[in-house]
Amino acid sequence: MSGKNKLKRFTENKTFPNVIEPDFKEVFNTSYSMRGKWSSLFWKNSKPIVLELGCGKGEYSVNLARKYPDKNFIGIDIKGARFWRGAKTAVEENIPNVAFLRSRVEFISSLFAENEISEIWITFPDPQKEKRRTKKRLTSARFLNMYLTILQENGTINLKTDSKELYAYTHYIISKNNHRIHTSSDDIYNSDIIDDILSIKTHYETIFLKEGKPITYTQFSLSGETVEPPMLESDEIVELFTT
Repeated sequence: MSGKNKLKRFTENKTFPNVIEPDFKEVFNTSYSMRGKWSSLFWKNSKPIVLELGCGKGEYSVNLARKYPDKNFIGIDIKGARFWRGAKTAVEENIPNVAFLRSRVEFISSLFAENEISEIWITFPDPQKEKRRTKKRLTSARFLNMYLTILQENGTINLKTDSKELYAYTHYIISKNNHRIHTSSDDIYNSDIIDDILSIKTHYETIFLKEGKPITYTQFSLSGETVEPPMLESDEIVELFTT
């Protein structure tokens, strides 16, 4: 995408009522003004709030909002030129229960208060395959402990990924910390769990499917704080947690 097109999208984002763009100083080591007040100040209703982390073009957030008008959805991504598409679609189609937040996932504890979120979706994140980058994975102990704080009791986390390494790593973290898996498959399109929600396809998922990559899914909840277990090599973890 050219710089001119990006600039055009950034400018248009500022006109959308469903786009929130905090300044860095509003979220770094401080509480954002909307923290704990999303329902009362932004949505002005008490519907459950669902997050999509690293939402990309916003396909999942928009389609979930269409499917569940009784919930509110917030797609989070630092790349506003990407989620512009989802925000524009929601405005054009008058989908009132979805918004987009331009921020880093690392700041979610500053953005949301304890028990403010009912569910989290993580769709095709960077798998951070290098062992030294484990802590950057969105299902690492570092991030799971952030989610634990903002999630309501029994709140669920959904991971959809083409990465067998990330899928296996997540199962390894879950098993070592006695978290609870509700649903799981290492190939959803060849399983009995596929439904109209899991069939929602992101831009990247469409590419991965054309490449013949199986799409994995895990829904789980946290039993308490997460400790990063001793890290095995990726191929060892894959062998343990995939068929």
